[in-house]
Amino acid sequence: MSADPRPLTGEPLALDLLNTRWMREGAVQDLLADTDGLAVWLTANGLGGRFDADAATLRHTLQARDALHRAVHQGATEPVDDILAHGRIRATLTAEGPGEAPEFRDAAWGPAWLAARDYLELLSTAPDRIRTCAHDACILHFFDTSRNGTRRWCSMAACGNRAKASRHYARTKES
Repeated sequence: MSADPRPLTGEPLALDLLNTRWMREGAVQDLLADTDGLAVWLTANGLGGRFDADAATLRHTLQARDALHRAVHQGATEPVDDILAHGRIRATLTAEGPGEAPEFRDAAWGPAWLAARDYLELLSTAPDRIRTCAHDACILHFFDTSRNGTRRWCSMAACGNRAKASRHYARTKES
């Protein structure tokens, strides 16, 4: 399996799924162009041993990515709700105590459902902290965990630095 090529990883599952599309040198890259990329994404999110990287899982995961994109950018709720219809949370009692376990009608819906469920958790935690990078040429998303909630860039080292460099160039050009 190849390494994860994405510039931003480690975001909550819903946003990490959105971040399977990113810009490189002006062109959109898509990790989920095939099942090999799906395997990379599943592994990166600790789902590799639980779900198969097959065509059905890829199809459902792409449907979830589209639904999440529409929810984040257009406020569309029905597509996410459609994904959520393919699973549920079952209350459990184990030797460790009470718990919850996700259940799916079809395991191929698992990653898609988990990403949609994660989006609900982000909405209930801090919906105003679900952000899109402020750089014009970036399409990445992040969950702002900064203390004061003012993070603007997916990465200060990448997009934030490019924006600062652009402002500096514009100032020096005007002088």
